[in-house]
Amino acid sequence: MRAGQRDLLLGLLPRLTVALPPEGQALDPAALFDPRPRSVWLEIGFGAGEHTAAQAKANPQVGLIGCEVFANGLGGLLTLIEAEAIANIRIFPEDARRLLPCLPEASIDGAFLLFPDPWPKKRHARRRFIGPDNLAQLARILADGAPLRLASDHPVYVDWAIRHLAASPDFTLTRHPDRPVDWPPTRYESKARQAGAACAYLTALRRPRPKV
Repeated sequence: MRAGQRDLLLGLLPRLTVALPPEGQALDPAALFDPRPRSVWLEIGFGAGEHTAAQAKANPQVGLIGCEVFANGLGGLLTLIEAEAIANIRIFPEDARRLLPCLPEASIDGAFLLFPDPWPKKRHARRRFIGPDNLAQLARILADGAPLRLASDHPVYVDWAIRHLAASPDFTLTRHPDRPVDWPPTRYESKARQAGAACAYLTALRRPRPKV
């Protein structure tokens, strides 16, 4: 990590960090931003932050919460935020699974999970982010009709994600033939393509909740 990125971790990150609410209380995600955005999106594991920054710039009416645990990734996004004066990003520098239970029902209007760790070994499959518990949390926090976008270059993970999403009663799944035009590329995707890997792009829409 460069010295400038270390300075941003110490100076800029604390001002953008999403703090968990007291136990038993919910977090109002829109209240993290000033002015209050029309909608809030969530990116889980933003890597070096290229996608997060591009989406925030292209959608200034949206507040975007990015989750990432690795310091290099945090430094990458902070560098983009400072260089491009991006004001509509907040950061949760911990495991996203700690944040999800604190978000109110139907409070997120879009979510991204791009090129997550595939945990390729069979004995590690339970560590993959896509699974019944996390999908249930995502279904709870996503508004009706909100998209969950996923991408991976790992065929086993793609099959795993498709199988779990198809089994979920809360999502309708679409597989895109290529990356949609409003879906900015990531550094990891570029490396995967240069290595000759095929990338899969999925959108799972949150089905409408039953009317009561």
